[in-house]
Amino acid sequence: MNDLTIAVIGVGARAHIAEHAVAAGATLVAAVDPDDRAADRAARWFGDLPVYRDVTALLTACPDLDAAIVTSPDHTHADVSEQLLAAGVAVYLEKPLATTIEDADRVLAAAHRSGAKLYVGHNMRHMHVVRLMREIIARGEIGEVTSIWCRHFVGHGGDYYFKDWHAERAKTTSLLLQKGAHDIDVIHWLAGGVTREVVAMGDLTVYDRVDSRRDNSDRTMRDWFSLDNWPPLAQTDLNEAIDVEDLSMVLMRLDNGVLASYQQCHYTPDYWRNYTVIGTEGRIENFGDGAGGQVRVWTKRSGYDAEGDRSYPIDGDDGHGDADLLTMTEFLRLVRDGEPTDTDPVSAREAIATGVAATRSLRTGSTPQRVPPVEPEIATYFATHQPARPLLDH
Repeated sequence: MNDLTIAVIGVGARAHIAEHAVAAGATLVAAVDPDDRAADRAARWFGDLPVYRDVTALLTACPDLDAAIVTSPDHTHADVSEQLLAAGVAVYLEKPLATTIEDADRVLAAAHRSGAKLYVGHNMRHMHVVRLMREIIARGEIGEVTSIWCRHFVGHGGDYYFKDWHAERAKTTSLLLQKGAHDIDVIHWLAGGVTREVVAMGDLTVYDRVDSRRDNSDRTMRDWFSLDNWPPLAQTDLNEAIDVEDLSMVLMRLDNGVLASYQQCHYTPDYWRNYTVIGTEGRIENFGDGAGGQVRVWTKRSGYDAEGDRSYPIDGDDGHGDADLLTMTEFLRLVRDGEPTDTDPVSAREAIATGVAATRSLRTGSTPQRVPPVEPEIATYFATHQPARPLLDH
């Protein structure tokens, strides 16, 4: 990869994933961030490199740039990516793809027009727990999948999402979209379909009762995160504006008939995801979502049986961290060699569309919502020019 030059857009909490690109052999040549303090952060994290205030300045200074890693705030994703793609720069776009369906479609259209590669960082497709469940399903151990349930215990939610711009609807739409996009994408991947109908409910139940507020724009999440920030009502220095839900749930009907549910809480003491996948001949469930956990399988009739009929260890990674490395390496191979990938932009858009529709449902009295499909021309383009890797290749 040492023939690829890259830049990182947004020197914030997720910018460190650029280190994985460097570890894979790419050369980090610049950063972009309008914050006056960004140059100091970039120097601490990446060493000596130029920091530009906007993408226009970057493209002027680096006209032959191969790729950019976009980790700027969610509401900027569409504008930043569209400009980079129009210039022929390959884009690694941190999830979520965008905060509205219209913006997500705009990014896909920009990649279509320019032919530049677009990769959305749904790194959970590289987490061992997800790949293990997918392999068990593919082997037919539980028959035909009919339902998937996901409970997401976001134990670090107060630190991760309620002390900066994540807490504002104008910049995230909702945490059901921002955080849920990962799990919605996994549900789609495991089920082999995409959501077309949703109904949801949710509320801001805890963090609106915390009076300690602060403008944290002079800091990043690395500065304030601590496991000692507990219990949730004792949190300090929350964002001055908070209008997103901290508790939400959605029911989904997929285009292949699979029914799914997703539940998210941002003030649990523990932080992990629990999936249950039910099929016509059994079910699977994960206990833990990183190394040391298990995926257990039930295929015989019984009463309560905590252990299941067999289990498979979750190993090989620490969850998010190693998945980031695998995702970034896959992106660089796409840019350099055009290799098929496990993620794809159309799937990322379907996760966004589901999150947007679910948010509309929960904010309109749980009214059922339809999820609009992507334009056929766009779907065909990405299936042809950025094909996903077949399941049997895993």
